[in-house]
Amino acid sequence: MSDGQGHFASARDDLYEVRSQADGPSGALPLTDELLRHAPSGTVFGMTQNVGMGADPERSGDPGVLLLSTQGGLRRPDGSPAALGYHTGHYELGTIAATVAEELTGRGFLPFAGFVSDPCDGRSQGTTAMFDSLPYRNDAAIVMRRLIRSLPHRVGVVGIATCDKGLPAMMMALAGAPDIPSVLVPGGVTLPPAHGEDAGTIQTLGARYAHGLISLEDAASLGCAACASSGGGCQFLGTAATAQVVGEALGLAVGHTALAPSGEPVWLEGGLRSVRALAAAIERGQTTADVLDDDAVHNAMVVHAAFGGSTNLLLHVPAIAHAAGLRRPTAADWLEVARSTPRIVSVLPNGPVMHPTVRVYLAGGVPEVMLHLRDLGLLRTDARVVEGTTLGERLDAWRDSGRRTRFRQILADRGFDPDEVIFPPDRAREVGMAGTVAFPVGNLAPEGSVVKATAIDPRSLDDDGVYRFTGPARVFTDEHTAIEAIKTGVVRAGEVIALIGCGPAGTGMEETYQLTSALKHVPFGREVALLTDARFSGVSTGACLGHVGPEALAGGPVGRLRTGDMVRIEIDTRRLTGTLDFVGRPGAELSPAEGAIELAVRPRAEGLAPHPDLPADTRLWAALQQVSGGTWGGCVYDVDAITARLADGA
Repeated sequence: MSDGQGHFASARDDLYEVRSQADGPSGALPLTDELLRHAPSGTVFGMTQNVGMGADPERSGDPGVLLLSTQGGLRRPDGSPAALGYHTGHYELGTIAATVAEELTGRGFLPFAGFVSDPCDGRSQGTTAMFDSLPYRNDAAIVMRRLIRSLPHRVGVVGIATCDKGLPAMMMALAGAPDIPSVLVPGGVTLPPAHGEDAGTIQTLGARYAHGLISLEDAASLGCAACASSGGGCQFLGTAATAQVVGEALGLAVGHTALAPSGEPVWLEGGLRSVRALAAAIERGQTTADVLDDDAVHNAMVVHAAFGGSTNLLLHVPAIAHAAGLRRPTAADWLEVARSTPRIVSVLPNGPVMHPTVRVYLAGGVPEVMLHLRDLGLLRTDARVVEGTTLGERLDAWRDSGRRTRFRQILADRGFDPDEVIFPPDRAREVGMAGTVAFPVGNLAPEGSVVKATAIDPRSLDDDGVYRFTGPARVFTDEHTAIEAIKTGVVRAGEVIALIGCGPAGTGMEETYQLTSALKHVPFGREVALLTDARFSGVSTGACLGHVGPEALAGGPVGRLRTGDMVRIEIDTRRLTGTLDFVGRPGAELSPAEGAIELAVRPRAEGLAPHPDLPADTRLWAALQQVSGGTWGGCVYDVDAITARLADGA
């Protein structure tokens, strides 16, 4: 080939018009004698870089504020995609970040932007991509904290995030920078389609089609229509929405910003209010540590219970507390809060009416829920919030605001009573809204397990509010085989699906929503229970017990369960306790104590091993988090515990 054809094809002539030098920016840096004599060289070089990127030289030394977001994708000026993101939750974040940046500039700050994008748990369901989902959170938080520290003269941080792992990572990063003023901007929610299904329900299309419950044509059209706007987290109270709720309840986000509809004017207005709060915090010297304390963590746990939030926050709230240097809440703490806190929010997927999250926002969102909780004496209202007031003062302002009145009236005008989306506690009790999470223990789960008690079908409960189920186990050591068994009819009514070896050491503690969603939408699903050492999506429903500990690959007795073993489950949805026990074989019943003895001498289940595609990165994460307190400690990295173990040579 001549003229470089192939490797170096001929190019347009204008490509050879290459500059080799250019005039630098005009003007002068705002240098002083003191600065040049005593400041680090990086200070001056940073100003040079600022001007090189287009900053006004006179403002190149203005106090810097870092905008740290999980933005993904590339949008053209008209909003169409030049490149897609992983999910809608981070696709529009550049819009609100730009609004925040303009407001910061107008207030005399010099905004900088950094990005740590995040994966999509929905996109990862049922694939090996899920092996990186939970481990990503710790890695992202580390990178975010490094980015915060790597901008040495920043005076504040704005954290913008939306979804399942990116938002908890962002809160961990802000918590790990306690001496800096910061504010959290939740990324909001996607609008539901006017006609169609939400983004959680459409994840069951495959299972429903396999059982003849939906046509190919309907599946295609429903799947196409589910995301009615291009930004925001999914429309149900899954992990993304729950994390937004928790961020506001912690006081890190300004009031009434969680669950705002992405792309709408009120969403952008939340960014402007966040800048005002941060600017005031910087002026008075209020840092993240002034907001994020034990009282804030308590309030977040109470609000989580009142919403009926995702069980994944049992991993994330302890991790946020740990990052802040606070005491990590235990299973006993969660149980105490759950028992004392009524669930008062009617929302997907818990019901009783399946309202999308945007209706919860219009009904008053987090501050409306907290008004009810304050009346019950469940909140620590002296806690500080990012606006600089106490939580009690924030709630007083909300109670008396025209904003509250107008948004609730908008919802009423659209045919929905706001008090039947966010219920007064007495009314919630009358309609039978159960508590949020229960913590069964037993010979299969000596360290405990967790189940979303509020999501168990009420028809499955006895008159005393207890779910009782005994059936033969059908054991699986990988999710793919389990979902195929559901789709093809191998799993039958009356059985207990036992998915083992899918905890941190097996698959990175993958999320198994495709199993729980399939069971919800197949005819016999209500007559099947599920237990696993993996975890569930926040939108999961049914008698599904996750976080079974110890995990199978760490020697947990659940790893010795065999197909055909009888499993007995009891869940008291009022007291929020329960049991999970191996009780023998058909015709040879054992007591839980006798079952524990038999399990102790059994070999572990055939085929139980880490997934062959488990990445080395995830294996490292699994080992480090196990030393640091494991699942019930939030799957964190406890540096002191890790270094102590290394020093011991263990």
